[in-house]
Amino acid sequence: MKLIVISFLLMVIGSVTSGRAQRPSDNKSLLADASYPEKEAHQKLLDNTKVVYAGSDTEMVSPDSIRSLIDQFYVNQFRHFQDPKAPYFMFMSKDANMAMGIGGVIRMRGWADWNGSVPANGFAPYLIPVIKDQTNMKRLGATPSGCAVFLTILGRKSIFGEYIGYLEANFNGYKGTGFQLKKAYFMAGDWTLGYATSTFSDPAAQPPTIDGAGPNGYVSRTNILIRYMHTFKSSLTIAGSLEMPSTQIDDNGEFTKKCSDWFPDISGFLQYEWNSGLSHLRFSGLIRVMSYRDLIMQCNRDVMGWGVQLTGKFKIGYPVTIFTGVGYGKGIGSYLGDLSCDNTDLIPNPSENGYLYAPGSLGLTFGVKYNFTSSIYSTLALGHLRYYPKTGINNSAYKYGMYGAVNLFWDITPRFQIGAEYLAGKRVDMGGMHGNANRVDALFQFMF
Repeated sequence: MKLIVISFLLMVIGSVTSGRAQRPSDNKSLLADASYPEKEAHQKLLDNTKVVYAGSDTEMVSPDSIRSLIDQFYVNQFRHFQDPKAPYFMFMSKDANMAMGIGGVIRMRGWADWNGSVPANGFAPYLIPVIKDQTNMKRLGATPSGCAVFLTILGRKSIFGEYIGYLEANFNGYKGTGFQLKKAYFMAGDWTLGYATSTFSDPAAQPPTIDGAGPNGYVSRTNILIRYMHTFKSSLTIAGSLEMPSTQIDDNGEFTKKCSDWFPDISGFLQYEWNSGLSHLRFSGLIRVMSYRDLIMQCNRDVMGWGVQLTGKFKIGYPVTIFTGVGYGKGIGSYLGDLSCDNTDLIPNPSENGYLYAPGSLGLTFGVKYNFTSSIYSTLALGHLRYYPKTGINNSAYKYGMYGAVNLFWDITPRFQIGAEYLAGKRVDMGGMHGNANRVDALFQFMF
């Protein structure tokens, strides 16, 4: 941990000195000459995309028109660092008003655990054994989980205005090789319909990690939804959605039993952004209704869950980006990294059989990204998740988890990336017992 803190201080000092030497006098000139590393990397990706025309008279299509259509793929409030880039080949109409691309990601992760092993591909502190298994103190593993194929259709000047159709499937199933649908949605103007990232989530505010699980305190959820999202003057965005519920309830079948979900999760956010989208601050909210049957009184009961969170991404000078997030709620365990590993939306009341209640939870995320160049960068990512059930719960129940990662990425080309990462985690139970785990992992990734 001391090494991580020292590394962070060195990165901050370096950002100040390098920022003074390189940055122009204002943000507008920075963006204009693409001197931000993120802008430079984005420009390389756009230049790297190859266009195949459908039709003749392609000389009439302006490069700016082609570029703006491809750029639609990246204008997404819910893009995550690990999401695929635009396809290498885009099939485009001769008037540059419609494009289609088929792409994919070949992603291989390998890791080694010691001094306690996490029995999963993702490094989730919730899964750290508190009582160490001496037969599982070290573990070497690798997985193709995260490999993906996708199809996207981009268009404009139709009855929908600008629109995007997107379909993605990942190899995340059995042993990391089973084919599973990850996203399937249609965006037209201000509306989104389909299987997409929850409006309560803010993937852009999550620090980059090689680990597929990421910091344990952030909100991560994909739902079938209908969403309205509108941006005013390119800086203020509002959004609201109705999302299909999927509650995780701890019913024992003796005193309580889960009822079918019948009320949609309602989510929304208010966001302000600047630096051409490189920085933003978002306030999000969630309301949900969860139902169960009291088998003692032979009646159904509804419990309201709710959550709020404040997230942000802040570009500081040339090389530094800060990622932050804090959220609290009751009955939102299935939306949070660690708690989604178990049934924590509703749990039994220890003082009254037949009753379930929504426990509280607090999630914290912090990250610092430092760009040595546009293609070489490092991130420090920290996460903390604390669980607040009522007193009387079992001493072996989860109380809180801590997550730390420091990594280094190298984009050898715009589509070929390698990286290495060190991870440390800790789980503490209600009775005070705790367990630790350590991991180093490596990444090989090619996007096409």
